[in-house]
Amino acid sequence: MLTSYGPALVFVVIGALVGALFGVAPNLLGPKRRSTSRQSQLSPYECGLPSEVQKNFRFGISFYLVAMLFILFDIEVIFLYPIAVELKAFGTFALGETIVFIVLLAVAFVYVWRRGALEWK
Repeated sequence: MLTSYGPALVFVVIGALVGALFGVAPNLLGPKRRSTSRQSQLSPYECGLPSEVQKNFRFGISFYLVAMLFILFDIEVIFLYPIAVELKAFGTFALGETIVFIVLLAVAFVYVWRRGALEWK
């Protein structure tokens, strides 16, 4: 019984060790200087540079729309992977269904493109 769960247990232990290492390493290896200014301690810090975005900054709706469309099309393309791997086993019916699926994806993409959802304003 334990032998069947052995690889999963090893995977979980290694994942926990790597997570703990990534959590502890910055404290051990990072700079030890503390800032004397209270304002610099409270300011947001991103990618090694102080952030210039105000708290009341709002992203445009086009940003969220493009992000949602990317996720939608990305997930739909992932459905093609199992068919691509085992196309010979599925036969010509799966090939026909895959072609219909790709055509529907193309039609949806052209529709979104023509509606201007991919334009940055």
